Amino acid sequence: MPLTPSPLLQPLLAQPVAILGGGVSGEGVRALLAALGVTGTVYDTKGADFTAKAASGHLLAVFSPGFAPAHPWLARARTAGVECLTELDFAALCWSGRVVAITGTNGKTTLTELLTHALRSIGRAAWATGNVGHSFSQLAAETAGGTKDALAICEVSSFQAEMLRHLEPEATLWTNFAEDHLERHPGMEAYFSAKWNLVARTVPGGVLAGSSVVRFARKFDRPLAADAAVPTEGQPADPRLVGTVFEDYPQRENFLLAAAWWRRAGLDERALITAAKTFRLGRHRLVRVAEHEGVGYWNDSKATNFHAVEAALARFPGSVILIAGGKGKGGDLAGFVHRIAPRVKHAILIGEVSTELAFHCSTFRVAHTSCASLDEAVRRAAELAVPGDQVLLSPGFASFDQFRNYEDRGDQFERLARELSAAANLR
Repeated sequence: MPLTPSPLLQPLLAQPVAILGGGVSGEGVRALLAALGVTGTVYDTKGADFTAKAASGHLLAVFSPGFAPAHPWLARARTAGVECLTELDFAALCWSGRVVAITGTNGKTTLTELLTHALRSIGRAAWATGNVGHSFSQLAAETAGGTKDALAICEVSSFQAEMLRHLEPEATLWTNFAEDHLERHPGMEAYFSAKWNLVARTVPGGVLAGSSVVRFARKFDRPLAADAAVPTEGQPADPRLVGTVFEDYPQRENFLLAAAWWRRAGLDERALITAAKTFRLGRHRLVRVAEHEGVGYWNDSKATNFHAVEAALARFPGSVILIAGGKGKGGDLAGFVHRIAPRVKHAILIGEVSTELAFHCSTFRVAHTSCASLDEAVRRAAELAVPGDQVLLSPGFASFDQFRNYEDRGDQFERLARELSAAANLR
């Protein structure tokens, strides 16, 4: 079947569409426009500038999540009378299937992938999309807009949620809420409000929220329906999950949200348990990658905020040498260091925030070393560690100061950790 966009969109496609941002979202938009038989022009800070003259040649601009509400290109487009849509909204106006949205400070990628895996295991047409690295627009292009029964399990970040106007999920699962992205959102309430925009666009009765979300909803006077609350913190062990990645926290929280939605959808929970047993975490999520002289080396490079680091540290009884740091994202660094101090034997600090982290480590008497590179950090960790220690890369910050992305950071850590063992074997 040919791909048919919403009637709301059709008049805006009479002229070439401006694509603001040439990354994963922009590439997806370009693919979807091609599937629609429409021309797209990419504007990016590394390429063509979106000038006032350029804006005058378009009726529609589709922008990537990196564009904040006050971005001058969006202001320029609106001044020229150009309709501005988020990439998710654009895809939603071309999607015929269903949408289940997943958001949260942490855990949203795992929950997105678990639900997709479980649904596919019972024969449902389901795809993981959105902030997982496979844009919703790309999915719509590849599936010709999907069928009415197709399920897009769509991870939605706060950057993607804050300006949504057309996406209407049948359900939104909000895992947790903690300090993050304060380099973009001017405070915790603004960060919460960005995600709340997704809640406001969800079909009534479709929201499920973890314990921390419920607490902050009360704090910020955002009423959640009584049936939206899912107790996700401090829950008793579930013997059915023994041997799965969901046996312990923090992954238990993801399973509890998945199970709540699964039951609400009228599906057999036994199938979800079976899927949990065959599910494998994506890379860079608190996985042991090497052992050297009785010391374990753990890659948790996807931990890009304080909450994720604290959850990782909680997995270890003690003797953790923590490699942390990177590009700052705002937030209370002093509070973060104070909270983790009892769990860290030695902190090895890298990246742009290392100087500020070192100051707070001194304040809270955390032994620490600053290193110029990850290579130096891993070597220093190996020198400090004794048998029984764990070396944990759980940075707590963005990777873009020294690496292409968190995957690059994690890949380099794994290589360096394994080289320690290889070098020892050659001696």
